[in-house]
Formats: sequence, structure tokens, C-alpha cells
Amino acid sequence: MPLVSSSYRPPLLFKNGHFSTIYSGLVRSVEGVTQERERLDLPDGDFMDLDWSFSTIPTQKVIILLHGLEGNAQRAYIKGSAKIFKGHGYDACAVNLRSCSGEINRLYRSYHSGATEDLEAVINHILETRNYKDIYLKGFSLGGNMTLKYLGEGRDIPAEIKAAVAISVPCDLHSSLKQLLMPKNILYAIRFKKHLVGKLKAKQQLFPEKITDADIKAVETLKDFDDIYTSRAHGFKDALDYYTQCSSRQFLPNIPIPSLIINARNDSFLGPECYPHQEAEQNPQLFLEVTDYGGHVGFFDQGNAYYNEKRAIKFLNEVA
Repeated sequence: MPLVSSSYRPPLLFKNGHFSTIYSGLVRSVEGVTQERERLDLPDGDFMDLDWSFSTIPTQKVIILLHGLEGNAQRAYIKGSAKIFKGHGYDACAVNLRSCSGEINRLYRSYHSGATEDLEAVINHILETRNYKDIYLKGFSLGGNMTLKYLGEGRDIPAEIKAAVAISVPCDLHSSLKQLLMPKNILYAIRFKKHLVGKLKAKQQLFPEKITDADIKAVETLKDFDDIYTSRAHGFKDALDYYTQCSSRQFLPNIPIPSLIINARNDSFLGPECYPHQEAEQNPQLFLEVTDYGGHVGFFDQGNAYYNEKRAIKFLNEVA
């Protein structure tokens, strides 16, 4: 499919990628979204919490929303999407990945960019317990990578899943990691590391024999965290093996349903390999929209309804 041209033109301040990213992550607030929590017990004995927002009219459509690294279902970009979809006659299921709902998960493992078994568990649960005819997926950053990987891994996709949207996607995890380690992203990297190390300390209380004080002290960068915890806890040799196996770019040629990727050129988290032009040109089901602006999950638009939110509705209406 030819690349999709973009009409996104934000106000002047929001043409700065860092301003857009920081404002949207730390300042934006979304009101008027009521969420009802459901605990999903997973096959391996762990759990995830699902935060539901229901349309005011009866509907057979649901959007599954997946947050990014160290996000949750209360982040403004999730609630903003839930609000606009609810207003267009969709229910919204906002997934809190393992350990992201305010309560540490039970197992030594946690969540990561390629944990598509957890997305599959959510989809199977919805199919088994609710009567939706149409299911749509929308993932942000890490959640976008997970969404695309799920669709392209070669599994039998349930017929109810009609289309997907992925925002600010690190399609090549190593490429993204290298960007996050650069001086331009030091403030973001420090913030991510602080949250991840905090969770590692909480995990140590449950598994002191697997996580030592020396392990925690050795985490100086995000790559160190993936070497010391992510890879060990999830069956990878090391961080690079994790990035190689879990990057969604290699799975894009196999995606069988209409899927839109929106990545901004001024997203400081994304390296050159995170813009899959060739894959989009060769797969008629894959649509790539590269905007000039937007930063990382920061597509500000007037009226506190963000461009990616309105664009997702438009895309799903076009392809569904």
C-alpha cells in the first residue's frame, strides 16, 4: 500500500517534538471518562487489570487499548482514545499490562514489548465472556509494537478482529534503545529508569533469590535493565536477543488485516529503522503515515481531541 500522506499541522509550539511529548505526557488531562475495573486471571497464575469504558448506546464494537512503557490505563493518551471511541459508539477496554495497574504482579516475569500472549489472553477473554461482533486494536509505543507483533506472528487471527492502529511505534527495539541512550533523551531515560528500578525493588521483595542488591545497583541504563531483568525473566539470552526477537518490524509483512502506523518524524524515541516504508509499500494491509510533527505520543490537536484519536476513528470507518 502506498504511504499515507498526512494532514497533521499542529500549533507552532507543538511543532517542537520535545514540547509535544512532554506536554502530552505530563500536562494533558482528560475528563469525563468513567472506568470500571475487571481483573483478568491469566493461564500462568498471574493477572492483569482491564479498565472498561462503555458507550451510552448498545454496541457490538470494542476497541482494545494498550499503553506504552511504564504507562497504564489512566494515562491521558489512553483516556483520550477511550473517550473519542465511546463517543462514536464503541466500548473501550483499556489494558493495564502486568504490574501496571498499581499492584505488582504475582510472578517473577512482568510485561515487555513482545508479550503477545498477554494480548491474546485479553482477546480470548473478551470473546468468551462478551458479545462483540467487531474488535479493534490500538496500541501506543510499546503497546503498538505488541499489537503489530501479535497480528504478524502467523497465528489464526479471530474473525472478530477487524483492524488495528499503532501510534509512535518502536518497530525496531534496538534502534529505539539507541535513541533513548543519546544525550537528547537523557531526561526521558532517567524517568523511565526511575520507574523501572522502583518496580525491580518491589519485585525483589517477592523474589530475593532472583534479584540481588548488586543487580539493582548495576542498572545504570535502560539496556542494563533489559540485560539484568527483562531478558532473564522472559527467556531471552540478553537485551539484544530480546530486541531482536520482539521487534515488530520483522512481522509486518505478514499482517493480514488493515493496520495503520502513525509515527512522527520528530519523535526523538525512534531511530531510522522504526519507519517501515518498504514493508508498508509491499503489504496491502499495512498503512504507514509519517507525520512531520507529533513527538512521541504527542499529537496535540484543538479541543483536547488529539490527531491520532480522530485519525484512528477515520481509519477504522474507512476499512471496517
